[in-house]
Amino acid sequence: MPKTAAGWYGLAGLVVVLDQLSKWVVLSTIGPGEVIYVAPFWNWVLAWNPGAAFSFLADQPGWQRWFFTALALAVSAWVMVELKRPQPRLQALALTLVMGGALGNVIDRVRFGAVVDFVQWHVAGYYWPAFNVADSAITLGAVLLVLASLTARKESTDE
Repeated sequence: MPKTAAGWYGLAGLVVVLDQLSKWVVLSTIGPGEVIYVAPFWNWVLAWNPGAAFSFLADQPGWQRWFFTALALAVSAWVMVELKRPQPRLQALALTLVMGGALGNVIDRVRFGAVVDFVQWHVAGYYWPAFNVADSAITLGAVLLVLASLTARKESTDE
C-alpha cells in the first residue's frame, strides 16, 4: 500500500488505466446490441450511460453530462487534498478508489458524452444495470469509506 499522496495518486491512475483499457477492449470487440454470454448470471454488453449510477438522469437533454463531469472533478480535487493529509490506510485506499473511478468515467463523458458500461449481471430474468471498472472502484471505495468510518468510531470510543 502506498504511504504518500503521490503513491495514492499513482494507484488512482492505475484504476483509470485499467478502466480505460477495459473500455477500449469492449469498444473494439462488442457491437451495439450484442450480448456475449460469460456465465449463467453474467454477460458482456455494450451500453452507453449518459446519466449517473443506474442511469439516474439519463433521460435528460444533456446538461447532466457536464454536471456529473464537474461533480467528479470537484470530488477528485477534494480527494487529492485529503490524501495529502495523514489518513488511515483503509480510508486513503477508499478515497483513492473513488477518485480513480470518478476520473475514469469523466474521460468517457468528455470523449463520448456518455459512460461506457459493459458488465451485465442477471438472475431469474432480473437484470442489474450494466456497469464498468470505474463504477466498481467507486462502489468498493464507498463501501470501504463506510467501513473506515465504523472502524474509526470504534477506535475513538475504545480510548
